[in-house]
Amino acid sequence: AVFAYTALVPWTYFANALTQASNSLVVNERMLTKVYFPRALLPLASVIAGLLDLVIAVVVLFGLMIAYRVPVSANVWALPIFVLLGAVAAFAVGLWLAALNVRYRDVRHAVPFLIQFWLFVTPVAYSSGLVPARWRLWYGLNPMVGVVDGFRWSLLGRPEVPGSAAVSYLMVLALLLGGLSYFRRTERTFADII
Repeated sequence: AVFAYTALVPWTYFANALTQASNSLVVNERMLTKVYFPRALLPLASVIAGLLDLVIAVVVLFGLMIAYRVPVSANVWALPIFVLLGAVAAFAVGLWLAALNVRYRDVRHAVPFLIQFWLFVTPVAYSSGLVPARWRLWYGLNPMVGVVDGFRWSLLGRPEVPGSAAVSYLMVLALLLGGLSYFRRTERTFADII
């Protein structure tokens, strides 16, 4: 139970933040057409707002660890790093989806299916050690692999963060830079399209 819930905490935060961020521009269309402000603040606000739920879920996780007598790892100092990485991953993908949602309104209907598929390719209910070694670098292209494995490593001390996590971190950076670039190019037309 602790193994699965340790992965479910960052995953739930990511899924909720991504859903809110992808809809943030369309939901706040009146604000976009009336006042100018940096449009990227709307997806960012959705990601930051979800942090309160994440903190509550981590408190419940610590209670679960006490109930099951699972000691907290000495690596717990690294937990904020993985929280930040999960938030950046949600913001990066949220930027892409928010910009696409303004132009193509069916994106909001596709996001729940994307998140559900993404859940199965993220090591939430299973260990990433089950992925064959030859596929781990490809598996690391999923940015949530590094976040989930990092949560487990920092709280439970196992398993060791695999090499595919480094690929996940690079993927988060690439998604963020690409998302910011795409968002900047398309934000000039948001008020006209929305």
